[in-house]
Formats: sequence, C-alpha cells, structure tokens
Amino acid sequence: MSFKSLEFFLEINEYKFYYTIVEYDSNGNFEIVLRHSGLNPGIVKGKIQDFDLISKNIKENIYSIEKKLNFTFKDVILILSNFECSVINFSGYKKLNGSQLTKENITYIINSLKSQVDKTEKNKKILHIFNSDHILDKKNIENIPIGLFGDFYSHELSFFLINNNDYRNLKNLINNCNLNIKKAISKNFLENIYFIKEYDINSFFNISINENNSNIVFFKNSSLKFFQSFNFGTDIIVNDISKVLAIEKEKIKKLLISTDFKNIKSGKDLIEKEYFDQNFRKVKKKMVLDIAQARIQEMCEVIFTKNINIDNFLKEQKLIILQINDETNFQFFKESFKGFFSNHEQFELKIANKFENKFFFKNAGELVQFGWKKEAIPIIQERKSIIARIFDFLFN
Repeated sequence: MSFKSLEFFLEINEYKFYYTIVEYDSNGNFEIVLRHSGLNPGIVKGKIQDFDLISKNIKENIYSIEKKLNFTFKDVILILSNFECSVINFSGYKKLNGSQLTKENITYIINSLKSQVDKTEKNKKILHIFNSDHILDKKNIENIPIGLFGDFYSHELSFFLINNNDYRNLKNLINNCNLNIKKAISKNFLENIYFIKEYDINSFFNISINENNSNIVFFKNSSLKFFQSFNFGTDIIVNDISKVLAIEKEKIKKLLISTDFKNIKSGKDLIEKEYFDQNFRKVKKKMVLDIAQARIQEMCEVIFTKNINIDNFLKEQKLIILQINDETNFQFFKESFKGFFSNHEQFELKIANKFENKFFFKNAGELVQFGWKKEAIPIIQERKSIIARIFDFLFN
C-alpha cells in the first residue's frame, strides 16, 4: 500500500484513546485511512496512574496499525482533551516616539513576554500562544500594524498552558513507544476553530458540558483569551436525582431516556414501579424535572452568569455557543440548558452541531502544516559576534 503523506493523530480523553491515520496530498486534500479506538487503562482525570500499563496498551495498538498499513511511524500529533489547562494574558509595550513599528519590535515583545511566562509559570508548559490585541496610539488594530508610524504600541499575548509534569509524563510515554511528539494540540482549541469557520464568527463564548466535566472558553478576534474548566458535568444531575429519590443511578438513566418530560402532567404522571427495587413509592415525574432544573441552573450560574472571572469579557461579547457532549445523550438535559440561556435576552445563543471527523482533521492538518492565523511563534535570535554584526550592517 502506497501513501503520499501520512499523519498519525492520537487523541487522549478521559475514557479512550483514539488512533487516527490521515493521508494528505500536496494540495491539502485528505482522507482518513484508519480510525481505531481503545480503552484508556492508565490515565485518570488527566494524570498518568500506571505508566507501564498504558505504555504497553499504546505499543500494542501502534504495532497493530503499522502492521495493517505496512508503515512505520516516527512522529505523532497529540490531541489533548482531559488535561488541566489554563490561559494567562500578558502585554508588552514599545515607545515609538513617532517612528515606524518594525518586525524586530514585534519579535522582541513576543520573545520577552514568553520569557516572562517561562519565569512566572515555571510549573507549566506553553502549548499555544495567541496574538490577542494590537493597540497603536490607543486604537485597536485588527492585524499587527508593522510598518505604521506612531508614538506608543501595546501588544497582548494569550498563553495556553498545560502542567509541566503532565507534559513530561506524556512525552516520556510517547518516547517509550518509539515515537516523537510532532505537536501537541488542545482539542478545545481545535473545536473552536471549527466554530469560527462554520459560523463565520471571530468573538464568542463556548460553553461545553460533558458527562464528568465542563469548561468555558472565550475567543476574541479569533484568539483564545480565556479558558476555565470545572470538575462537574451532567453526571452530577443524575447523582442528585438518584440520591433524592433513593433510586439506583442506572435506573435513573433509563428513566431519563425513556420519559418525554415535555409532556408530563404535574399531578398525574408517576414514576413506574419497575424503577424501584422493592419499596414502591408514589413519586411524581415532575419531581425529577424540578431536581434536574435546579441543578442545571446552579451549574449555569457557576460556569457563566455568576462567574466573576468573565465579567470583563461579558462587556465585550454576548454570543454563546453551547455544546452538550454527554455520551448518554439525555435530550431533556439539552433542552433545560438551552432554556436557561434562552431566558436571558441579553445573550445570543447558538447550539453547536455534532462534529464530523472530516472537519476536525482538516482543521488539525492545516494547524500542523500552516499554523493558526492568530498564533504567535517566538523567534530565537542567534547571538552574533561584533564582526558579524558589522558585516550585517554593511551588506544587508
């Protein structure tokens, strides 16, 4: 089997590994050659718990894939979705005094800010850097204003960070499988690239509700400026209902799937006997509705409406993209979350469609090959001798 260019993507989430092999041609067209998933036996809440077990598991899967394709991989692109991440924003300045802003000025600011983050966030590694704001003489400029004249220039960068030890453990894990990390990408970042392209928007909040965790992201002018994760998801709603009604959690899930809560009548619809072990009690289905909606309101307030961390961003943006990614797919929960934000007229709400793999890996391939339009790449400036600098001055 002959391939033009293969990329190996390994997505790590809370429950599974997803192994995806994608073939790209010279024009950027692509085809998913192979997609395989396997259980995640050794990572719990973004932490590697059993190095040997997980290493053996990955090696076996890679061997199987390479044998099937008759191809040996050297590099892997990691897509990370369940690791603790954060965003920090720093601004750098340049007094121009009427002179022209140069590429060297921008390079110096970016490198200086990166060094500042490296010093202040010693326990974290930078995954992505974004050009957030470019302000020349108090005017916000959409693109970096290289070549323009002014008196004072301000440049803000947003740094997307992962814990250093988590990344080192991942790197050792991948190296132990005879692979190198070509690039590590936040899945959350990739998903939001999709929204920017799909909805033709640049600034928005993305609220993602998963089964065991949730997060909120703020994008401004296509730059990721804020990220916060929460250690609760839709599973906490199921737990609440189970505790209050004293019904097993798995039976509550079946009840939620089988019941049309839109059409229940407040006094007549009772939970059927089959959901109780022995002691049947007359419990109204509306009680399930009330418990769930109370918890959903509390979750939405913690994540968004009463989250003091996003107060400043709320002054700038009112568009919300809502994702409900619970694999159990409780339609009732989706409607309740949607209803909470729809009742706040000051917000514009969009419900995210389910992702298709073709869009996801198209964006991933473009990101690896070309980068993102708002990503900033620090430039390492090599030190030159005095003689070399003289020659540069004379002949360049």
